[in-house]
Amino acid sequence: MTSGEAEVGAVRERRLATGPGTLLVWLYGVMVVGAVSRSVYQIATEFDRAPLAYALSAVAGVVYGFITYTLVRGGETARRAALVCCAAELVGVLVVGAWTLVEPSAFPDATVWSDFGMGYLFIPVILPVSALFWLRTARAGQPEGTVTGA
Repeated sequence: MTSGEAEVGAVRERRLATGPGTLLVWLYGVMVVGAVSRSVYQIATEFDRAPLAYALSAVAGVVYGFITYTLVRGGETARRAALVCCAAELVGVLVVGAWTLVEPSAFPDATVWSDFGMGYLFIPVILPVSALFWLRTARAGQPEGTVTGA
């Protein structure tokens, strides 16, 4: 491998956390701190009050953490893993968001994804959609700024 090929490989490995990816890393990082700290406190102090809500917030925090890690790690394998996690996150937000509207008594206290993330300014529903779009455009070997077709 020549030094030029090594540089191209290194750029591809970093590519997910450049441009819009940098903003995604920051937003996911903030969500990790918010979801994990909130769920740890609630699980430690009042778990019996709303175990499902607090457990789902903890799961959300872990998902956010993994997505943050894959965005920072970069590379094609990390991009694919992030795509799967973002899709799962979006499904979770939509299911839990709808569930909290249809059956509010199932959630005596809010989760990160309650009411589609209303308590977090709807970032939990906007973030995975934005990340999925970015991850589709950040395919390895694709020139910067190019958007792929469906």
